[in-house]
Amino acid sequence: MNLASSLEHPVFQAIGAAGDQLGVDTYVVGGYVRDLILQRPSKDIDFVCVGSGIALAQAVARQLGPDVHVNVFKNFGTAQIVYNDLELEFVGARRESYRSDSRKPIVEDGTLQDDQQRRDFTMNALAISLNKSTFGNLVDPFDGIADMKRKTIRTPQDPITTFSDDPLRMMRAIRFASQLSYDIEPDTYAAIVSQANRIKIVSQERITDELNKIILSPVPSYGFKLLYNTGLLKIFFPELVALYGVESVGNKSHKDNFYHTLQVLDNVSVVSYDLWLRWAAILHDIAKPATKRFDKTHGWTFHGHEDKGARMVPNIFRRLKLPLNEKMLFVQKLVRLHLRPIPLVKEVTDSALRRLLFDAGDEIDALMMLCRADITSKNNEKVNRFLKNFDVVEQKMAEVEQKDQIRNFQPPVTGDEIMDMFQIPPSRIIGDIKEQIKEAILEGEIRNDRQEALTLLMKIAAEKGLTLVKAPQDLLTPQTPVSGSQTAE
Repeated sequence: MNLASSLEHPVFQAIGAAGDQLGVDTYVVGGYVRDLILQRPSKDIDFVCVGSGIALAQAVARQLGPDVHVNVFKNFGTAQIVYNDLELEFVGARRESYRSDSRKPIVEDGTLQDDQQRRDFTMNALAISLNKSTFGNLVDPFDGIADMKRKTIRTPQDPITTFSDDPLRMMRAIRFASQLSYDIEPDTYAAIVSQANRIKIVSQERITDELNKIILSPVPSYGFKLLYNTGLLKIFFPELVALYGVESVGNKSHKDNFYHTLQVLDNVSVVSYDLWLRWAAILHDIAKPATKRFDKTHGWTFHGHEDKGARMVPNIFRRLKLPLNEKMLFVQKLVRLHLRPIPLVKEVTDSALRRLLFDAGDEIDALMMLCRADITSKNNEKVNRFLKNFDVVEQKMAEVEQKDQIRNFQPPVTGDEIMDMFQIPPSRIIGDIKEQIKEAILEGEIRNDRQEALTLLMKIAAEKGLTLVKAPQDLLTPQTPVSGSQTAE
């Protein structure tokens, strides 16, 4: 097979010419070739030559122009060129061997076939020649093209050796299967099962990087089912595995929360590519095993699982080496609030909507996506009825938000203003007054309006025996100073 017509970018001719100048066989290899055949866009391109990858990169830079810079990594024998929007990586062909306690290989110079044989899967072991005399010729010693036609993940070598040498390849196999909707070849799958415990020598950062790619795949539940069935998931994410299974007492059973969670994740993935919203879907019921109780009257209950789940989020993020920043706080907030919109389906009140908008803030849209995704049932009529009710809730929510502007609530009167008006020092009473004003707004007793808030403030101050010392300029209704203490405990 010749793929010259697919290598239209001038960089390929330049690299081939550089290889000819040096007298070395030069190839584009790996993921770029795979994606080229799959017609998927790719900006990262790997090149292999039977010689020095660093020397090839330097020759390529001379071909591309005086402003092209080569980043050399002597310890690894590799070089990189960033050219326009492409990242070009260069390495010499090599063979690898491994120690049992490390996935770091011992590297030696090798042939092209040695280099292809060390790669993880047959579809990633493809190479295209760039030398002028053979430009575009595909080199496929392990039938990678046939495996791609069969939509199959298979290793070039014995899969047990492949996964024992570098256990991260097990995660990559499942990631590619999930991204491409491929099957894992039976012997390759069996090897993952037998070598699952080897994943323990891989850093959590690398595992989580692959896990996030699985989460971002089109139907992530497929990848998670593979992780579960191969035994990998229980090693690095036991909390999720704990959701698996159904318990029954008499004729009362609860649903399998593992598969429910995967369905919610898939539902979210239909409407959003946001990684952290998908993580919220994964973790929204994570505390159900810890809160599961059986009540003779009501059956199985999971009271408080949303609050306990929110408390679990930081530790899970910490262990999985996920970011402990605003992304974690976003997931934590959605886990804590994911049940809040459900009662509104039965009774929509302005007060409840204002409180939800206040608590969710800018995350309200993501929360509603999660809540919609959380409606899972084999009864499609029931699901559609719930979703239509959510339409009503969201319409009413938009009306309340337009009227009351609660989503990004800012106190109409600040604590500094209260201290200045009544000449009192920082104290608990300031917070109490602000809380009373906030509650009045959320309950609809006053609008989210500064004048109404100031009027209420003067009433609260009178009740607390505070004296107005310095009226703000926009206080429209003059107030008679109220006698009493100017400080409060």
